[in-house]
Amino acid sequence: MAVTTPQTPAPDLPVEERPRAIRSARTFGDRVFRALAGGAAATCLLIMAATGIFLTIKAIPALQAAGVWDFFTESVWQPAEDKLGVGGLLVNTVLIALVALAMGVPLALGLALFINEYAPARLKRWLTGAVDLLAAIPSLIFGMWGYFALQEPLSGVARWLADHLNALPFFRLTTPDAALTRSTFIAGAVVAIMITPIITSVSRDVMAQVPRVQCEGALGLGGSRWGMIRDVILPFGRSGIVGSILLGFGRALGETIAVVLVIALVFEPNFNILELGSGSISALIASKFGEAQGIEINALIAAGLALFIMTLVVNLIARSIVNRSKLGG
Repeated sequence: MAVTTPQTPAPDLPVEERPRAIRSARTFGDRVFRALAGGAAATCLLIMAATGIFLTIKAIPALQAAGVWDFFTESVWQPAEDKLGVGGLLVNTVLIALVALAMGVPLALGLALFINEYAPARLKRWLTGAVDLLAAIPSLIFGMWGYFALQEPLSGVARWLADHLNALPFFRLTTPDAALTRSTFIAGAVVAIMITPIITSVSRDVMAQVPRVQCEGALGLGGSRWGMIRDVILPFGRSGIVGSILLGFGRALGETIAVVLVIALVFEPNFNILELGSGSISALIASKFGEAQGIEINALIAAGLALFIMTLVVNLIARSIVNRSKLGG
């Protein structure tokens, strides 16, 4: 039979050494902050819901005239005959965004890694300021720069891609002497420069949160700097990096002025990204809204509804990917 010895109570501690009692009741400040945060969240949801309802109501006449399915799948824009469809523009919008990601993501991640891991302290401050300044430049400036300064150089790059990588369908020309200006490729290059600062800033902040003890431990065990980046920094910041890329993708989908200035607007889907002609929903709205009348205004609002839905779907997919990355990490 086990013998239990009575436990002596703990001696009384001085007042200044006693554990602080945890109060479960919310203070006035907690209640105010909770109300403000909840009000801000509710306001954001109300604004998004109001935007969707407004776009839907204004788009109904155009959707009824053209047909909902035909409006989202056809590639025609003849408001006088009630023939309206933005299917080709939806495809071209996604193509421009994908080209922008293919060019911008490697540049942005490389720049973020260089700033955090390789750049001297003085150069790091200059580069950080330059990236933030680049993000503040209006898209109109990028559009004019792309139209006047990048058309010819990028046309040469497009010609090289068409000559040496024409085994890939996207780089194949329909005719040997096809024009290679004002294309999806050039528009994507301009948009890539615009989304690079966004992806760089978010990725750099995420990478900076990696515990330096783990980084120094990896180096102390004999690993190279690239090995430390590959095995410590990138896995730790994976969810944040994915989120920054998808944030840049959302920005690329909605870019307007720069795309309007750079491309030649066409309504048919153009999978030959090097050739003349492309388009996006935002470019259509920006170029047509000033002179639109009657049913065309409702059609442009319906096009905005299509872009709104596509952006919302992209954001939902981005959230699920980020959550899955967090669980995987």
